[in-house]
Amino acid sequence: MIIRSPIPDVDIPKVDILTHLFPDGKPISEDPVWIDAANPQNHLSPRQLLLWVKRLALGLDRLGIKHGDIVMIYTPNTIFVPVAYLGIVGSSRAFSAANPIYTVAEVTHQLKNTGAVCLLAHPSMVPNAVAAAKAAGLPKDRIYQFDDKPCPTMDGIQDWRDMIASPQEAEFYQWKKLRGEEAVNTVATINYSSGTTGMPKGVCVSHYNLIAKVEQTVSIRWQGVDFARGGKVDERWIGFLPLYHAYGQLYVNLIATKCNVPVYVMKQFVYGDFLRHIQDFKITHLQVAPPILVMLAKRQETAKYDLSSLKGMLCGAAPLSKELQNLISRNFNVEVKQGWGMTEVTTSGILERTPSDTGTVGVLIANQEAKLLDDDGNEVGYDTPGEIFIRGPNVCLGYFKNEAATQEAISSDGWLKTGDVAVVNKDGLFWIVDRKKELIKVNALQVAPAELEAVLLEHDDIADAAAVGITLHEEEWPRAYVALKDHAKGKLTAKDIQQWMKGKVAKHKQLVGGIAFVDEVPKLASGKIQRKVMREWAKRDAPVIEKEMGKGGRARL
Repeated sequence: MIIRSPIPDVDIPKVDILTHLFPDGKPISEDPVWIDAANPQNHLSPRQLLLWVKRLALGLDRLGIKHGDIVMIYTPNTIFVPVAYLGIVGSSRAFSAANPIYTVAEVTHQLKNTGAVCLLAHPSMVPNAVAAAKAAGLPKDRIYQFDDKPCPTMDGIQDWRDMIASPQEAEFYQWKKLRGEEAVNTVATINYSSGTTGMPKGVCVSHYNLIAKVEQTVSIRWQGVDFARGGKVDERWIGFLPLYHAYGQLYVNLIATKCNVPVYVMKQFVYGDFLRHIQDFKITHLQVAPPILVMLAKRQETAKYDLSSLKGMLCGAAPLSKELQNLISRNFNVEVKQGWGMTEVTTSGILERTPSDTGTVGVLIANQEAKLLDDDGNEVGYDTPGEIFIRGPNVCLGYFKNEAATQEAISSDGWLKTGDVAVVNKDGLFWIVDRKKELIKVNALQVAPAELEAVLLEHDDIADAAAVGITLHEEEWPRAYVALKDHAKGKLTAKDIQQWMKGKVAKHKQLVGGIAFVDEVPKLASGKIQRKVMREWAKRDAPVIEKEMGKGGRARL
């Protein structure tokens, strides 16, 4: 049974993303759109943004960076991240971003894997950037400091403004126009995802994918608003979602540009600041992940602020219980909608059109179709669980430099295997009921069990290890089951291993869910870890750990 979107198809032009966002002949707004939440006098309008975009594009030309080359950024959120994103993508290069809390080893891996030829790094990240570039073989003169204000040279690393063109030169710059299949097949971004299995992989998203996602989202969020003819929406957003992540990129870099929605950008998420900004800037709509809703529901400081300007919230990136969704909706008198997606569908594939208290993630967005398959690969009908396979113009091109993983995930006729199990009713509403894929979601960020296992096995005293997600008080955390070598039994402690992991992986990958010692890690005859058994162990252990943490307590990074 093929399920099709109940929403009418939308037109998806086969052009480059800059041409779509800034079409010829359309006036460009001079109203502030990207506003520094900490200093609202620091802001950019779409007209200012486009000039900076052209200056960066020309600068990359002068460095000899070819079309199709990859440029990486390594920075927290600033109002200039959309400039970097659109300057790189709009000039037919590919954009990739590293999590600002990544260790040197993790940045090195991404530099090597992408083959990035230039790195824009925030001043606070320059030491890590220099070390990672050296390990990856990227010349030091291809690193530039990147911030929203000029930076003095540090350790020989110049400011990015020293590399870009002047405003006068940029006025006459014309980016390369992509048309037809060139727009469909030109890689725009490479964001990292674990897919359904294995190590993190670079997801290749094209210009056409991005345009599809913008138009699909606009059609479901603002039905009847014609932005091409000057239509507007009365919304104000807060840009706290990380801009190295596809979810933040879609709303802050693309939809805000297309729809001229003001976004107050936070450099880092601090809960009190977040609440104060909602109050002071009269924020109307939030794009969130479930951990934010947990904070809103449980943290005492929430009551100190006036959040009455809020009208709606869209929750994605991780599973949201209907109980929490309904609680937030009642407590704050707002519409809380949720959706389902993954990096491979350029963020979302299913969204709620109207709020519901049933826990549904909504309907297929425009121009998409899906089918649900059982464990034997047979299509199932209504109200029967099956793994989601999805097809549409927002499905990615594949995984960067990983043809085997691409073929495993995407069929020759375009069906993407998602690893999520759902049921669908006759109205086309989906409910997510299980997860086949291995990945762990920590504060909506992906953690690949295989990556944690590889790091654990570097320890001289560990014979084998398996990592899995464990849900404690409605939040998921990484947990490990570890088999020690004989000489280390009774000597090496869980605390020793956790301490050792601190220097190896980023904060969200730490084993906050604990470590349990086992005699052996259960495996199939093929040598593969029995992931289903791992999940059962974690589910078994969760109540005990929650009890130890205390009622209402929570794990902490």
